Parts: sequence; C-alpha cells; structure tokens
Amino acid sequence: MPRTLSLADIEALFAEHGTVLYDGSRRESVTALAHALQCAQLAEWAHADDPLVAAALLHDLGHFLTPIDGDEDDDCHETIALPYLAGGFGPEVLEPIRLHVAAKRYLVATDADYFASLSPASVHSLTLQGGPMTAFEVAEFEATPFAMDAVQLRRWDDLAKTPGQATPPLAYYIALLGELQAA
Repeated sequence: MPRTLSLADIEALFAEHGTVLYDGSRRESVTALAHALQCAQLAEWAHADDPLVAAALLHDLGHFLTPIDGDEDDDCHETIALPYLAGGFGPEVLEPIRLHVAAKRYLVATDADYFASLSPASVHSLTLQGGPMTAFEVAEFEATPFAMDAVQLRRWDDLAKTPGQATPPLAYYIALLGELQAA
C-alpha cells in the first residue's frame, strides 16, 4: 500500500506539476493548478459540502503521480491517487474522484447537450475512456454511492478552464483539507 500523502506532499505535487499545460490532444487553456483551484471554487460557489470541494480540488492529482505516455492509452488518473489519499480522506472525497471519468461517460449518455460542451481534450479522452455509457452502465452508475456527487464534480471539471480566473490560493484549500483530516 502506498504511503498516505501529507498536506505538505499535496502542496509539493501542485508546486512541482501545477504549472503544466497538457500538450497535444490533452491541451487545455489553463494550468493543472489553475484548473484544480477553479474546480474547487466552483464547488464552493455551488455550496457543496467540504468533502466535495476537496474532491474537486484533488480530482486530477493522479496526473501528477504517473507519467503520461503519449495519447494512445487512458492514464486512469481517476484511480491513481486514491491509494495515496485513502489514509487521510473518506469515501465522500475519494468516490467522486474515482467516479468523475465515469460521470463524463454518464453525462454524454444521458444529457443530449453535454457532448457539445466538451473541450477537444475531453472529447479525445472520452474515446479512450469507453465513450458514452450503455443503458445498463447508466443504471449501474446511478445506483452507485456518490455517483451524483461525481456528476457535479464533472460539471465543475468541464467549466474550470477559464484563463486568468481569480481564485483563492492553494493554501486556502490546503487548510480545508487539513480540517477534513482533523474531523
């Protein structure tokens, strides 16, 4: 079992990898840190509870823990960070992170307008992640605990790509993570 990431480890990962812009078909208009901060801010603006705000901040942390080997294979970033976070956070944080990729597949299958809202990078990764869910997969997903939290997280994930958007600093959200771990 991997060592649990401390708050200092999480801060260090964002410091080391947060200024990265994804290249090629994964290109987005903001850095990984800006994306995470915007996603957490959108969760707060929606009055999400603290665990879901934490999930919004940490949902792409798996990208920092595994090298990206081209665009041919899905990197499974939604599960990579979970063992490193499990010692500090419960399922109300971990499950929306784990399910946020499936939530994209769910939304494409259930919301006729959703696909048109995806960035080119998200369209590309959707193909690698299995495309729209089948009716059976939709029913199975809807019955999964924290699935609707993951859908909310996915919607914020899609919106958190505004260059120059002012957000609270990372330290603000690190404090929130600390409060969750202390609870």
